[in-house]
Amino acid sequence: MGLLTNMFTNNRRKSRPMLKKSVLTPQPVFPSVQENIQFMQEALFHTDDLLRQTVSIPGHTSEFLFMYTMCDQSKIREEILKPILDNRDGDLEGILISMRANRYDDLEKVIDLLVKGYAVLFIEGMEECFVIEVKSSHVRSVTEPNNEKTVEGSHEGFVESIIINLQLVRKHIENRNLVVKRYKLGNETKSEAVIVYLQNLANPKLINEVDCRIQNIDADNISSAEIIEEYIEDKSFSPFPQLLHTERPDRVIGNLLEGRVVLLAEGSSTALIMPVTFFAFYQSPDDYSFRSLQGSFLRFIRLFSFVISIGLPAYYIAVVSFHYEVIPQDLLLPIKRSVEHIPYPPILEALFLELTIELLREAGIRLPGPVGQTIGIVGGLVIGDAVVKAGMVSNAMIIVVALTAIASFVVPSHEMSASVRMLRFPVMVAASLFGFFGIVYSVIIILIHLCILESFGTPYFAPVAPLRLKDWKDTIIRFPQWMMKQRSNDPAPQKLDLQRSSGEERQGNE
Repeated sequence: MGLLTNMFTNNRRKSRPMLKKSVLTPQPVFPSVQENIQFMQEALFHTDDLLRQTVSIPGHTSEFLFMYTMCDQSKIREEILKPILDNRDGDLEGILISMRANRYDDLEKVIDLLVKGYAVLFIEGMEECFVIEVKSSHVRSVTEPNNEKTVEGSHEGFVESIIINLQLVRKHIENRNLVVKRYKLGNETKSEAVIVYLQNLANPKLINEVDCRIQNIDADNISSAEIIEEYIEDKSFSPFPQLLHTERPDRVIGNLLEGRVVLLAEGSSTALIMPVTFFAFYQSPDDYSFRSLQGSFLRFIRLFSFVISIGLPAYYIAVVSFHYEVIPQDLLLPIKRSVEHIPYPPILEALFLELTIELLREAGIRLPGPVGQTIGIVGGLVIGDAVVKAGMVSNAMIIVVALTAIASFVVPSHEMSASVRMLRFPVMVAASLFGFFGIVYSVIIILIHLCILESFGTPYFAPVAPLRLKDWKDTIIRFPQWMMKQRSNDPAPQKLDLQRSSGEERQGNE
């Protein structure tokens, strides 16, 4: 009962008070260089990759610290050693300006920067230290994501660097209203995350809600965007994802321009978009690259695949087990001959084949590329042919399970695809116990859950429930761009108007 209660009631995380996080006591910088270095070494437990080096600044005794595992040696030569060698007149301010150094008076903050790849310069007699950014960067090139390929449109993809990802976003939205808000998450990991939104479009209540949920995270390990998702989503026990994952900048840009909020995390190439609805997971950038008729047709095929993925195996089990009278006369005898010598009930046939396909899919993902493709193709053919010849599975069940597997992979979102594959199992069990009545009750339960579910205050099944006919222009089908004059109501944007009519445009020009 507890699991069902969690599934059918929305999370009230937003009503919780803000958690108080532990804050380290500030440690002022000592006037002595040796005291500062000793404090830093003890705070980092004398780790072997912490190096100290004496630098000769005329008239000053100075040393700098850096972690060689995080720093770029060429940057150290160019950013620290070269400005000191070039300035021999003892002008300390000139040297610091050449280094582009930042002043700090708290050693606790300096330690956090040191482990991120910064160098710290201490000068005798000064109660300040100087931090210079010299961290090394190993970033893969901007390429198209493997799990979100498109036929037309942009082929850029996010990488694991948050700076590069923000550059990709700002390159396409050169707007002063684009706001980036930074967070430090994880008591041990100290990971960086940001939320991005357009100040003039995003709903202030949505921004505050996202900010409150992120600020409430108090955990040691926050190392990726997917971990953050589990802390801020409305219903962790729902089978449906409530945040949209994407590695495509063009998809992020489109959602920002609709008034949504995007979360990016350092070390993760995945962006989280919020709030979203069920239909957002069946939309693809290709829908907008093709003309409206082709895009609408492809989107309708994807939505129809949801029905096939969940209902087709259950429908076949119900028909063969209980309602054989609905089978057309021409198909009745072939299906009867196919199943009459099978020693197991249809539910066991379906479970065996579905689990076999899931095993082949997982094996194909984990193995190297060429080997994985071979396992998927050869394994499916060999096992399918062998089980039919052995009389363990009927030919009709092979066709049904194959169509179901194909339909489940049509979904553009990997998270929604996994949810659909998981949901078909309870529907199959209900069909094996109660026939069509079991399928109907299962669908009713799924629809009730979809109608109750929310994503940051947005109804998950909108614009179907609640019914908003104006938003149907970009839901099940896609109308031409010139007909979509308003943004979607789902994120409750500050401005609904997306374009002006020709009369308003002429009036504005006059």
